[in-house]
Amino acid sequence: MALEITDATFEEAVLKSDKPVLVDFWAAWCGPCRMLGPIIEEIGGEYEGKAVVGKVDVDANQEFAAKYGVRNIPTVLMFQNGEVVGRQVGVSPKNAYTDAIDALL
Repeated sequence: MALEITDATFEEAVLKSDKPVLVDFWAAWCGPCRMLGPIIEEIGGEYEGKAVVGKVDVDANQEFAAKYGVRNIPTVLMFQNGEVVGRQVGVSPKNAYTDAIDALL
Protein backbone atom coordinates (compact mmCIF):
# COMPACT_ATOMS: atom_id res chain seq x y z
CA MET A 1 0.00 0.00 0.00
CA ALA A 2 1.42 3.37 -1.01
CA LEU A 3 1.45 6.25 1.46
CA GLU A 4 -0.52 9.35 0.45
CA ILE A 5 1.96 12.22 0.79
CA THR A 6 0.90 15.88 0.85
CA ASP A 7 2.83 19.15 0.92
CA ALA A 8 2.19 19.18 4.68
CA THR A 9 3.63 15.68 5.27
CA PHE A 10 6.37 15.62 2.60
CA GLU A 11 9.24 16.79 4.79
CA GLU A 12 8.52 14.28 7.57
CA ALA A 13 7.63 11.33 5.31
CA VAL A 14 10.30 11.82 2.64
CA LEU A 15 13.10 14.18 3.59
CA LYS A 16 13.51 12.98 7.20
CA SER A 17 13.06 9.26 6.46
CA ASP A 18 15.85 6.92 7.51
CA LYS A 19 14.77 4.51 4.74
CA PRO A 20 14.94 4.91 0.94
CA VAL A 21 11.83 6.67 -0.37
CA LEU A 22 10.09 6.24 -3.74
CA VAL A 23 7.64 9.05 -4.54
CA ASP A 24 5.18 8.86 -7.46
CA PHE A 25 4.02 12.31 -8.60
CA TRP A 26 0.67 11.75 -10.33
CA ALA A 27 -2.80 13.17 -11.09
CA ALA A 28 -6.23 11.54 -11.35
CA TRP A 29 -6.78 12.78 -14.96
CA CYS A 30 -3.47 11.32 -16.21
CA GLY A 31 -3.90 8.05 -18.14
CA PRO A 32 -0.30 6.83 -17.75
CA CYS A 33 -0.53 7.67 -14.01
CA ARG A 34 -3.54 5.35 -13.70
CA MET A 35 -1.53 2.60 -15.43
CA LEU A 36 1.36 3.08 -12.99
CA GLY A 37 -0.83 3.33 -9.86
CA PRO A 38 -1.36 -0.43 -9.28
CA ILE A 39 2.38 -1.08 -9.76
CA ILE A 40 3.25 1.54 -7.13
CA GLU A 41 0.64 0.08 -4.73
CA GLU A 42 2.09 -3.41 -5.23
CA ILE A 43 5.65 -2.19 -4.60
CA GLY A 44 4.43 -0.40 -1.47
CA GLY A 45 3.20 -3.71 -0.06
CA GLU A 46 6.33 -5.62 -1.02
CA TYR A 47 8.72 -3.09 0.56
CA GLU A 48 6.72 -2.32 3.70
CA GLY A 49 9.15 -1.82 6.58
CA LYS A 50 12.17 -1.67 4.24
CA ALA A 51 11.41 1.45 2.18
CA VAL A 52 8.79 4.19 2.03
CA VAL A 53 6.63 4.12 -1.12
CA GLY A 54 4.36 7.11 -1.54
CA LYS A 55 2.25 9.10 -3.97
CA VAL A 56 1.82 12.86 -4.35
CA ASP A 57 -1.28 14.16 -6.16
CA VAL A 58 0.21 17.12 -8.06
CA ASP A 59 -3.17 18.84 -8.50
CA ALA A 60 -3.66 19.10 -4.73
CA ASN A 61 0.01 19.36 -3.71
CA GLN A 62 2.15 21.54 -5.98
CA GLU A 63 4.90 22.79 -3.65
CA PHE A 64 7.28 19.84 -3.84
CA ALA A 65 6.41 18.97 -7.44
CA ALA A 66 7.59 22.48 -8.34
CA LYS A 67 10.63 22.31 -6.03
CA TYR A 68 11.87 19.11 -7.71
CA GLY A 69 11.08 20.23 -11.26
CA VAL A 70 8.28 17.75 -11.94
CA ARG A 71 6.90 18.93 -15.28
CA ASN A 72 5.63 15.66 -16.76
CA ILE A 73 3.67 13.01 -14.92
CA PRO A 74 3.99 10.36 -13.86
CA THR A 75 7.41 11.18 -12.45
CA VAL A 76 8.90 8.87 -9.84
CA LEU A 77 11.70 10.26 -7.66
CA MET A 78 13.95 8.20 -5.42
CA PHE A 79 15.20 9.84 -2.23
CA GLN A 80 17.88 8.79 0.21
CA ASN A 81 18.85 10.87 3.25
CA GLY A 82 16.65 13.73 1.99
CA GLU A 83 18.37 13.93 -1.40
CA VAL A 84 17.03 12.98 -4.85
CA VAL A 85 19.12 10.03 -6.05
CA GLY A 86 16.99 8.88 -8.98
CA ARG A 87 14.31 10.06 -11.42
CA GLN A 88 12.07 8.09 -13.77
CA VAL A 89 9.65 9.97 -16.05
CA GLY A 90 6.76 8.10 -17.65
CA VAL A 91 5.65 4.52 -17.08
CA SER A 92 8.38 1.90 -16.75
CA PRO A 93 8.27 -1.83 -15.98
CA LYS A 94 7.91 -2.71 -12.29
CA ASN A 95 11.52 -3.93 -12.06
CA ALA A 96 12.80 -0.44 -12.97
CA TYR A 97 11.34 0.80 -9.67
CA THR A 98 12.21 -2.24 -7.55
CA ASP A 99 15.79 -2.24 -8.87
CA ALA A 100 16.10 1.42 -7.88
CA ILE A 101 14.91 0.66 -4.34
CA ASP A 102 17.09 -2.47 -4.07
CA ALA A 103 20.17 -0.43 -5.02
CA LEU A 104 19.57 1.78 -1.97
CA LEU A 105 18.88 -0.97 0.57
